[in-house]
Amino acid sequence: MQEFTTPDFLQDAKQLLSATGFATDGTWYHGTASGLVESIQANGLIGSGDAEGLEKHLQTLSTIGHEASSHKDPLFVTQSKELAYFWANRTAHNRNLYFQKDEKPVVFELNLPEELQAKVITDAGGAALVLEPGNLYILWLEDLYKNLGFELTKPDPFSCDRMDYQNFLGLSYINEAVPAEFVKLLG
Repeated sequence: MQEFTTPDFLQDAKQLLSATGFATDGTWYHGTASGLVESIQANGLIGSGDAEGLEKHLQTLSTIGHEASSHKDPLFVTQSKELAYFWANRTAHNRNLYFQKDEKPVVFELNLPEELQAKVITDAGGAALVLEPGNLYILWLEDLYKNLGFELTKPDPFSCDRMDYQNFLGLSYINEAVPAEFVKLLG
């Protein structure tokens, strides 16, 4: 199932993962593509922040009759560098398809002040990932758990505790921009 190899300096699942999921220590990570680094270092992280990618995505959808939406995504974060790297790969792949560049996956560390830390929310939208047959993230996560001697307990979207999406799947978000002073590029 592994489609990529996580660089050694980002492999932290072994330290964070237990039978109860991924530990959270208040440090968060965000995975994205190298083409966005300069903007993030200047402006910080913003939900729906890849304006260029979003515009291209909406243009593509409009070719099949999908109407543009003013919906703004939150800033997705996770407690694991390794999980952030998965999402960084997805973002780099998508941007490379849209823009025919050679962008690389990158991970940012977020050291949030108390007022922003309090606004991190577990992402119950993970229910859609769990319900989707053959979801790539869930399949990758199952392999990661297995390789570390655990079994992924997939949250039951109809009865689970909302925190299960953060604990077992590493899915969280913040509906606030994170200023550049709290964001550090890893690697």
